[in-house]
Amino acid sequence: MKQELENLQKDFKKAVDDVKDVLKLDEVYQRFFSRKSGEMTNIMKNLKELTGDARKEIGKLANEVKGELEDIYGKKKDELENQKWDEIAQTEKIDITQPKLPKKRKGHLHPMTIVHNELEDLFTSMGFMVLDGPELESDFYNFEGLNIAKTHPARDSQDTFFIKNKPEWVMRTHTSPVQVRAMQKYGAPLRTVVTGRCFRNESTDASHEHTFYQMEGLVIDREISIANLIGTMKELLQGVLKREVEVRLRPGYFPFVEPGFELDMKCLVCEGQGCGACKHSGWVETLPCGLVNPKVIEHGGLDPKEWTGFAFGLGSMRLCMQKYGVEDIRHLHAGDMKFLEQF
Repeated sequence: MKQELENLQKDFKKAVDDVKDVLKLDEVYQRFFSRKSGEMTNIMKNLKELTGDARKEIGKLANEVKGELEDIYGKKKDELENQKWDEIAQTEKIDITQPKLPKKRKGHLHPMTIVHNELEDLFTSMGFMVLDGPELESDFYNFEGLNIAKTHPARDSQDTFFIKNKPEWVMRTHTSPVQVRAMQKYGAPLRTVVTGRCFRNESTDASHEHTFYQMEGLVIDREISIANLIGTMKELLQGVLKREVEVRLRPGYFPFVEPGFELDMKCLVCEGQGCGACKHSGWVETLPCGLVNPKVIEHGGLDPKEWTGFAFGLGSMRLCMQKYGVEDIRHLHAGDMKFLEQF
């Protein structure tokens, strides 16, 4: 696979060198980095076939190569755009009565998009599939399939947007419904993550929004243990935050996992001193997680005596806040250009 990466690196550089305009450059980029069929994307997907140190070594090399090639693409794009405007300036007459035109502004990715892309790349390198699910969800998948019956008190903690005159349909309160959907469709063994929007009738404050993003993770295999869960969670946080993170694991109750845990990380906004982002506690609730409840495995069409697994639900907006030092979650949805232009 090292040789494949070296060949891809050479092919990309040669293709970029031969490009003469921005449109052709974008075609080259899609050829290598398209999420569905890009050559680099295919290599990242094939990492799941490796094991142990080989996967770690090749995964690190692949991320380094990807970063280098994206830098080359960005520099070439700037060069071609500047060249285009120079050619226009040389061929067109200047109207000295025309007011100065504003500088061309470039768009960029939203911080949540950046974090989700990094998360998806990280888990793809670990052999996980990236799945999606409907935002308008049935009561079965959102609650009952996850061991939350109609009279279960756990429903009280999820202030739900029900659809008028159709109580069997809700705006999903978490990304967990994809757990059952994924098992029903793909069976086992299974490793998958899901990113997407969720909705709850919340009172907004510095750490809560009525519309928010989560990443769901699910692993189904034989003899899965809590050690597998903790190792994956640490790899996740270090991979996105690019630093060692102090974490703590405490008991937590979630009907779809047994046993259940709350994995908290020390607040990076205030370094544990206490602020609005961490409710002045110094810790941020980041990763509710646990071993998959046997009833959920049954609803997924599998035998819980044969298969076990772990699941986690990452509050990706809170992770974004920790990564960039954002003290109020509402900034991420406010549409304030002065805020967004920092990223």
